[in-house]
Amino acid sequence: MARILVVDDEKVMVKGIRFNLENEGYEVDVGYNGREAVDKARATDYDLIILDLMMPELDGLEACMEIRTFSTVPIIMLTARSEDNDKLLGFEYGADDYITKPFNILEVKARVKALLRRASTVRKQEEDGRLSGGGLTMDPASRRTWKDGQPVELTAREFDLLELLMKNPGRVYSREQLLNLVWGYEYTGEYRTVDVHIRRIREKVEADPANPERLRTKWGVGYYFDGND
Repeated sequence: MARILVVDDEKVMVKGIRFNLENEGYEVDVGYNGREAVDKARATDYDLIILDLMMPELDGLEACMEIRTFSTVPIIMLTARSEDNDKLLGFEYGADDYITKPFNILEVKARVKALLRRASTVRKQEEDGRLSGGGLTMDPASRRTWKDGQPVELTAREFDLLELLMKNPGRVYSREQLLNLVWGYEYTGEYRTVDVHIRRIREKVEADPANPERLRTKWGVGYYFDGND
């Protein structure tokens, strides 16, 4: 069963989340500040981390950013704030999902299950060597792509961009993150480059590029891949 780390300086809340997740059969570790979150994540191979935004020593954003330097573990951010700017920052720093306090514990359990299921799918695809979802299949070894069984011709950069998004279905990437991860530092700031490549890929893999079902836009945040068939 999955191993989860819950970190929040509100000990009563941590206790409640831990109790409910353990009742679901998960193994749960806890921490109470951002530095603990980073140290525990570095020492243990967790399947998912629940991280509060406002904490002592390191806040949740700083902890998330540091964890992202050595791990791709799914991260859910908890916050008492509801402003969109906080959510955008969370995604920018590498969070996979966001839950605003006060929350229903059923929502937490549902989000945990969804992220763990998504991560499991990605691991299986990596073991098989191919990526698939939404009618698309990619073979990183041969750098070939198929749409509903028919070959799709992608440029090298288009392939790299689509591969990154398909490896992390549902995860929203900002234009800046995509520039850094796919193009490299020399393209920093040229956000239009990402939009152009996304548009070209959509023209090749979407039934209706104007209403994409695979390469989706999270308005105000960035792009993500929807692998649901």
